[in-house]
Amino acid sequence: MIDDQTVSDLETVAGCGTRLRQAREAAGLTLEDVGQRLRMPVQVVKSLEQEQWQKLGAPVFVRGQLRSYARLLGVDVSELLEQAQVGPVVPPTLVSHTHTPRARRIAENLGRRALYVGITAVLAVPVWFATRGHFDGTAPSPSTASLDVIPAAVPVTPAGPGSAAAAPAEVAAAPVAKPAATPYVASLAPVPRAAPAAAANLDMQFSGDSWVDIAGPDGGSVEKALIKAGETRSFTPGQVARVTLGNASAVQVQQNGAIVDLTPYQRANVARFQVSSEGSVVPVSH
Repeated sequence: MIDDQTVSDLETVAGCGTRLRQAREAAGLTLEDVGQRLRMPVQVVKSLEQEQWQKLGAPVFVRGQLRSYARLLGVDVSELLEQAQVGPVVPPTLVSHTHTPRARRIAENLGRRALYVGITAVLAVPVWFATRGHFDGTAPSPSTASLDVIPAAVPVTPAGPGSAAAAPAEVAAAPVAKPAATPYVASLAPVPRAAPAAAANLDMQFSGDSWVDIAGPDGGSVEKALIKAGETRSFTPGQVARVTLGNASAVQVQQNGAIVDLTPYQRANVARFQVSSEGSVVPVSH
């Protein structure tokens, strides 16, 4: 339903309904046909033709429905619609009916601060008492000794010749006072160990082109290629088992930094030797 002001605004469009009804009848359309084409209930179409604006809702919806109906029938009702201009909608003014006194706001702020201070004190005071001894340095510190060091025995003063007879009686009469036991804490310091011996690497320096065939302990090929002059190769113990060097005179082999004489393993400028698991160079076993 719309109010009286809306009705007065739509009075200027009076006559639109009659023109739309006449145009519909001239086009041979029924109310059901119009409702189906506009996807509009038949009762709304009938209210538009009868100019019953109160049943159609707000003016903006009424104007939209009239324009849709007029476009369907080819009727120009824009002049009548322009005469019915509704003023802008003014939103209602919101008035606050609640007011918090200033004294109450101050009291609430003070209450929140006091609650915060109280919670902080409850959490901080026990922690301070628990850690006070560590910061003051009053906590006893037990003696620390290594498990590898045996404490020295308490020295015993030998008795003189004159007190030899009285010593057993005194020992039996007076209890032996035990020295206060000092707690010993095991030291977790690592025990130094001897550094392992450096691995005997096998290094090769090529001053000329050389064809090499290097096999591993499992018989697989480690490297089989023509190595150019100026290149070097280095192998760790256990990586190489058998070595064949072409143009051996242009190859310098070093074992752990010491030059290996290839003469015992060389024939026709080709050197063949084996490398043990410890990295030693030995002749090829047939």
